Amino acid sequence: MSSARLYDTIGATCTVTRRTEPRIAARIWAALGDARTVLNVGAGTGSYEPPDRDVIAVEPSVLMRAQRPAGAAPCVAATAESLPFEDRSFDAAMAVSTVHHWRDPIAGLREMRRVARRVVVFTFDGNDPDWRHRFWLTRDYLPEVARLLAGWPPLADLTGAIGARAEPVPVPWDCADGFFEAHWRRPEAYLDERVRRGMSAWAGVGPEAERRAVRGLRDDLDSGRWAERNRDLLTLDAAELGLRLLVA
Repeated sequence: MSSARLYDTIGATCTVTRRTEPRIAARIWAALGDARTVLNVGAGTGSYEPPDRDVIAVEPSVLMRAQRPAGAAPCVAATAESLPFEDRSFDAAMAVSTVHHWRDPIAGLREMRRVARRVVVFTFDGNDPDWRHRFWLTRDYLPEVARLLAGWPPLADLTGAIGARAEPVPVPWDCADGFFEAHWRRPEAYLDERVRRGMSAWAGVGPEAERRAVRGLRDDLDSGRWAERNRDLLTLDAAELGLRLLVA
């Protein structure tokens, strides 16, 4: 399913569950350097758009564009793989939690590199097997997520496409942005259907896997098994869960 169709289907709760996490935003905005003009690709409702720069957004989903708040940056209906801008039109191009939805991630990254002198991308290393085993949700309840990543380019291919370096981005325990890994120390959040609806992975695995995972997690929380299995997490302020900032 294309990112536009996906978010036209599941994007109704994004303004509630998907918000700017200030500590991650600080990393992204610092990586933009001295850029004054910024293109935000796969912009959604506008989270992480820097308030002190001239921003143009690109978003293919009608529903997501409609939810952008009053005063948000102007938004163009387009896809990452075919950006309607001239070469070097922007000081920087950014993309946050969107590359895994693109039909051709490498082509989209190269387009960002074409239209901007600097590229900043917040994504994850989906080919790292440790990621799937490290995060208890995919390890113990939702292994089907691995299927969603079939064909996902290795991190080396993503960085190589734009000549980027990859920096780890730990997830704070009280992360304000409700992306898939955000509630690693707050497992009860995944029992909330509204929270799950803001995460594309749940739509991808299908309702049967979702029901089984939620039922298993609820049972383990009630019995104390989750706490016993994951007691080492309860003292951590942040966790390394494979999220990466690509900077070129």
